[in-house]
Amino acid sequence: MKPAAFCYHRPSSIDEALEQLAHSGEGAKVIAGGQSLGPMMNMRLAAPSDLIDLNDLTELAYVRDAGDAIEIGALTRHHQVEESALVKDACPLLAQAAQTIGHYAIRQRGTLGGSLAHADPAAQLALVGVTLGAQIRVASLHRERVVPASEFFLSVMATALDSDEIILSVRFPKAAPQEGASFQLFNRRHGDFAIVAVAATVALQENRLARIRLGVAGTGSVPLSLDMIAERFLGGTLDAVRIKELAGLASEAVSPEDDARISAAYRKELTATLVDRALARALERAQG
Repeated sequence: MKPAAFCYHRPSSIDEALEQLAHSGEGAKVIAGGQSLGPMMNMRLAAPSDLIDLNDLTELAYVRDAGDAIEIGALTRHHQVEESALVKDACPLLAQAAQTIGHYAIRQRGTLGGSLAHADPAAQLALVGVTLGAQIRVASLHRERVVPASEFFLSVMATALDSDEIILSVRFPKAAPQEGASFQLFNRRHGDFAIVAVAATVALQENRLARIRLGVAGTGSVPLSLDMIAERFLGGTLDAVRIKELAGLASEAVSPEDDARISAAYRKELTATLVDRALARALERAQG
């Protein structure tokens, strides 16, 4: 199929893009990589009245040090996140997650901002954002604001973005000293969205658990932080027995729904398995 007719705009500045978005009304959509919106338009699942192409806004494509965080522009491609030395060093969980996105061609075109705005409940970058407590900077023609990732994702493909707003950048906190990270997912075929995905970080201090962050995707309408469950283990040692216990608690905490292909029970079992793997690997890296 072909997309429905639309008006095409290609702004040359952020201000011009925001002005066009404001004047085009709620039927307008922005596009950058097009890896999600393009197929939806072709299948007539999306039919924007106006399409605003952001690809000339190269000032939104960057990865930079922001003190206690790294800031990444919304137009940064997945492969740039994956290959960035700064991301690998300062936020390894994000680098690991970016490596698992789709296929090579998708990572060459897809963007950080596009992935977050699309808000697929199994998407890797949305999960990392929620797990790490990322801050998402958005703007409209008349204001700019920062939305915590925990408040940004509202439901399946629904976000806190207003119809006249675009994502400008995202700040991800840096990893602490002696902190290990692991991103684990399970899918049917390489490049498919995950059936379940788990993100975890473990920070040690004198071999005691100083901080743990744990998130899961694919088990609900939005990525879920399980920090409240994990925090009860703080101050103690983390070993295979405790990891198994935490994995069981994580499985009990998620409430997936049955669908035509995958049962809720299977997703809960996957959650326990992947949490176990992610925490074990993160602990190994923290100790190493």
